[in-house]
Amino acid sequence: MATILCVDDEPAVGVMVEHAVNQMGHRCLLAAGVDEGMKLLERSPVDLIVADYQMPEKTGLELMTLLEQEGLRIPVIIMTGYSSIEHAVVSIRSGAIDYLTKPVRAESLRIAISQALEVLRLRRENETFRRELLHLRTSRVLIGESPAWRRVLETLDSVAPTKATVLLEGESGTGKELVARAIHERSPRHSAPFVTVNCAALPEGLVESALFGHERGAFTGATARTAGAFERAHGGTLLLDEISEMRLDLQSKLLRAIQEQEFERVGGSQSVRVDVRLLATTNLDLKSEMAAGRFRSDLYYRLNVVPIRTPALRERADDIPRLVHHFVQRAAASLGLPAPDFAPETLHLLQSYAWPGNVRELANAVERAIILSRGPVLMPEAFASHLEPLEPRSENGAPPIPIVSPDPELPLDLGELKRQAIARALAATGGNRTRAAKLLGISERTLRNRLKSERKLEGR
Repeated sequence: MATILCVDDEPAVGVMVEHAVNQMGHRCLLAAGVDEGMKLLERSPVDLIVADYQMPEKTGLELMTLLEQEGLRIPVIIMTGYSSIEHAVVSIRSGAIDYLTKPVRAESLRIAISQALEVLRLRRENETFRRELLHLRTSRVLIGESPAWRRVLETLDSVAPTKATVLLEGESGTGKELVARAIHERSPRHSAPFVTVNCAALPEGLVESALFGHERGAFTGATARTAGAFERAHGGTLLLDEISEMRLDLQSKLLRAIQEQEFERVGGSQSVRVDVRLLATTNLDLKSEMAAGRFRSDLYYRLNVVPIRTPALRERADDIPRLVHHFVQRAAASLGLPAPDFAPETLHLLQSYAWPGNVRELANAVERAIILSRGPVLMPEAFASHLEPLEPRSENGAPPIPIVSPDPELPLDLGELKRQAIARALAATGGNRTRAAKLLGISERTLRNRLKSERKLEGR
């Protein structure tokens, strides 16, 4: 169901448009002038506008100018009682999607609305395709048959058709965002937007604007009204990635937006209502964050409607052969190389490794091995530089403590070893966290969390 705004100073025209729109199964809002119409747009997202060309205070063309200034890409159908080729040309050149002559017949209006909504659907579809092109290297196939992974898939299948909020917990690199996308794609909202906000990557001062949008002039550089993630996800799904990184003061605003499906843009005073399904991810223990006073308990219980824990790769080692086959095919196709086979001892080696970076680390290791190897079969040596020292699993699945000769120059404290390794990696890369994380064999997110933990410890 679309929301259509009719802006016309003639009440009879508004009644006719409302009747036609309602018959089509859509929702209609009425405004007697441009200013009233703009106020309605502040309170409710609109898919299409039907506006009169000539009105007492501001014209339909001025309405389109205001929409452009506010950064609102809403298609407009212009109606006019002054039929002329000149009016039609000016309207279309100004950005109108269609042009109707008064008196407007209900059938002509319905056809124009149907065509405009189809154009809007195609625009949104194209925008979705463009976003998906950025994720071509990330397959959405959920691979695995291990008991731990099957439990995730069973919960996913149960919760996807509902509107329930889902909290995805697990270590970095375990596929939380992949599961979130699968929930959206298997839901009734699959054709609507899927919007992701990385709470850890956004500058602290822009998080509120990224979530709720802002009005023109709300802060320096805000030259137009901008829709936030909640508004862009209207009718679809919003994923809040690394929700634990959100400031406490914003957590209360987020809680209200989730509960009421309503919020105010930064610098605005009008409430905006939306229909959004919420998903959230975290690689931290939110109960511990709550106990430490860094996460609101009421927000946690609102998010934790359906919890899903994505298991670490060491907990689903039986899935490694299937994952390796998938990553080999994907990497070989991307690099334009023939896909090599794997020797049995190589697979055994990969299954014995603890994979602290989880599935993401495995994918990178496979791609590196394909690039550096020269034969049709990948032998254990292709992974030697990545997997040394090995952390083989014991019978209970936990990596045993390796017996090695101590280096007198290295500290025995594990925490100090980690701090020194991070410091050396940052020094070697000139402070570049992305490259430093690659040197350390961990994700950039894990590196960022460890640096943050160290700063908290130093601040005590």
